[in-house]
Amino acid sequence: MSAKSVEINPANGTEVFIPLNKLKKSPNNARKTPHSEAAIEGYAASIAAKGILQNLVVEPELDGEGTATGFYLVTIGEGRRLAQLLRVKRKEIKKTEPIRCIIDTANDPHEISLDENVTRENMHPADQFEAFRRLAEERGFGAEEIAARFGVTPHVVRQRLRLGAVSPKLIELYRDGELILEQLMAFAITDDQARQEGVYERLSYDRDASTIRRLLTETHVAATDRRARFVGLEAYIEAGGTILRDLFTEDRGGYLEDVALLDLLVTARLGREADALRAAEGWKWTEPHLDFPHAHGMRRAYPHPVELSAEDQTALQVAQTEFDELTEQHQTAEELPDAVDARFGELENQIEQFEAKWQAYDPGDVARGGAFVILNHDGTIRIERGFIRPGDENPHAETEQEGDAQAPDEEGEGRDQTTRDGNGEEGENDEEDEEKSLSDTLVRDLTAHRTLGLRLNLSEQPDVAIVAVTHALAAQIFYIGANAHVVGIQPVKTDLATHAVGIEDTPAGKAWSDRHSNWARQMPRDAAQLWEFVVELDHESRMALFAHCTALTVNAVKLPFDLRPRALATASRLAEAVALDMTGYWRPTVQSYLGRVTKAGILEAVREGVSEEAAERISGMKKTEMAAAAEQLLAATDWLPPLLRTAKTGDKVVAPDGAQRNDFCSQAAE
Repeated sequence: MSAKSVEINPANGTEVFIPLNKLKKSPNNARKTPHSEAAIEGYAASIAAKGILQNLVVEPELDGEGTATGFYLVTIGEGRRLAQLLRVKRKEIKKTEPIRCIIDTANDPHEISLDENVTRENMHPADQFEAFRRLAEERGFGAEEIAARFGVTPHVVRQRLRLGAVSPKLIELYRDGELILEQLMAFAITDDQARQEGVYERLSYDRDASTIRRLLTETHVAATDRRARFVGLEAYIEAGGTILRDLFTEDRGGYLEDVALLDLLVTARLGREADALRAAEGWKWTEPHLDFPHAHGMRRAYPHPVELSAEDQTALQVAQTEFDELTEQHQTAEELPDAVDARFGELENQIEQFEAKWQAYDPGDVARGGAFVILNHDGTIRIERGFIRPGDENPHAETEQEGDAQAPDEEGEGRDQTTRDGNGEEGENDEEDEEKSLSDTLVRDLTAHRTLGLRLNLSEQPDVAIVAVTHALAAQIFYIGANAHVVGIQPVKTDLATHAVGIEDTPAGKAWSDRHSNWARQMPRDAAQLWEFVVELDHESRMALFAHCTALTVNAVKLPFDLRPRALATASRLAEAVALDMTGYWRPTVQSYLGRVTKAGILEAVREGVSEEAAERISGMKKTEMAAAAEQLLAATDWLPPLLRTAKTGDKVVAPDGAQRNDFCSQAAE
C-alpha cells in the first residue's frame, strides 16, 4: 500500500505521512527506561544519512469521549521520533517534517511494543566489525564519515575497523566463544595477521589479554622507554619510524616498531652531546654510552675548590645583595609581578654560575682526561667527568710509585691522587739507608717487634684506633693501589647498580653520589698526606668520614639461594640501630613495585596501606589500570613492602632531599 497524507480516522494497516509535531509518546510503550543520549545520537545520524528505514507504528489519540484529537501515539519507534526532534532542535528539519507511519488499531499497543523490544536478536559483534570494515574497503568511507552515518565517535569506528582486521581464524574463534572480546582487542594491537596467529599458537594456559599484548610487542620499544623519551617521538617519526598504537588501552604513546632506527638516533644524539661537551669544556676525549661502562679501568680526577677572581667575587656579591633585597621587599606578596619573577630567575642563574666556579678541575686533568656522556634511566643526559686513560698519564708525575692513587666512587670508578712531592720526608730516607745495611731477616725481626708494640699501645687508645681504621678505609676506597694503610682492614664494596636497574638515578642514589664526590674532592692529592688529613679533622668530621667509608661496604642485598642468613639478620639489626625509615628513600610506583607483582599483591598493598574498601573498588580492573590506580592511592601513605620495613623505628633518618652535606670538608681544606 502506498503512503499517503494523513486523513481523518485512517483505517488499520494504512501507511500514512504524519507531521512530526502531531506525534506523541504512547503511554502504553513497554520501554520505561529512557533512551540514552548516545542511542538518540545514533538514530539521528542514521536517519540523516539514510532516512527512516523502518516505519513508526502509531494509533490515533482519543479524548475522554472517544473522539480523535488529531494527534497520534507512537507505539513502536519512539527512539526514531526523539531523533527527529533532535534534528529539529539542530535546525536540520522542520517540526512539521512528514514521518512515514503505519496505523495499528487492531493489536494491543503494550504487547506489540514489548514484542518489538524482546523478540529480536542483536547481530554478533564480529558481524558488526566486519561490516564496518567493508564500508571502509568497498565504499571508501573514512572513520569520520562512518562515524557521522552511525552516530558514534571516530575513535569507536577506528576500534571496530581494527577489530575487523583481525585474522579471520581468530574472528571465527571469537564467534565460537573460544576467545572473548578482551582477548580479541589485545590481538588487534597489530594488523599483522600472521603474527596474531603465531602468538595464539604460543599461548598456553595463560591467555590473559595483557599476556597477548606483551607477546605481540616483545620486539618493540614502549614510548615510555628511556631511549624513546630521549630522542622524542616527533624526531623518530620524522626519521621514518613507525609507531604501533593500541586503540583499546592507555598505551602512553604506543610502541616504536623500528628499534634499529631508534638505537641509531639515540647513538647519534649522544654523540652530538659528547662532541658539544668536549668543545665547551676542553676535555681530551668524550665518549657516549647508553649505560655507564663500569669496567672502564681508568682512574678518576675530581674538581677541587678554587678561589674566585676579584671580578667574579664582586659580581657575586652584587647579585646576592640584589637577590636578598628583592626577597625582603616581596616576602609578603602572594604573587610576584612578572618583571620581578623574571629578575629572580636571572639572579638565581648568575649566582649558580658563580658558585659552580668554586669547584674546578685541574687544567692538566682536563687536557689529558675525558668524560662519559650517559643516558639516564629517565631519558635525560648524565655526564661523568675526570677519567684518565692509562696511556694519558702525566709522564712527569711519579704515577708508578706506590703513592699513586685511584679513588673509586660508589660505582667502582677510579680517581687519581697523584704524589706531588716525590721524595717524601727526610726521616723516611734515613730509615731506608739504615735498612740497606741490615739483613732481611733482621729487618723482619725488628719490625715484628715494632708491630707488637704498636698493637699493645693502639689497643689502649681507642681514639687513635678510630684514626687508624678511618685511614685504612679511606686509603683503600679513595686511593686504590696506594698501599698506604697499615691496619689490615679491607673494604668489600658491592655495586648496587648490578642488582637494581636505575638505582643510581633515584633521589637516594644521587644523594649518595653527591656525598661521596664531596669527600673525594677534599682528599689530599698525595696518599702520603692522608694520615695528617684524618688526624687534623675535628672529631665530628672524622667520625663522619669513618661512617661514610664503613657505609660503602654495607651489603644487605638478598640473592637467590643466598647462603648468608646470619648476615641478613644482622642487616635487620643494623636497620633498627640506625632507625632506618625507607619511606624517605623509596615509594611504591608502577615501575618500582606495583607493576612487578601479581594483582593479588597489588590488592594486598592497597588493603594494608589504604583500606579494604579501596582495594575492593579496584579489584575488578585490569592489572595495568589496577597498578596505576594503586600508585595514586598509595602516594599519600607510608606503605612499604615487608622487605623494606624496619621492625623498630626510632627517630627518622633524613631523606635524600634533606640530606646533610659534609660542609666541614671545606674547613679541612683550609
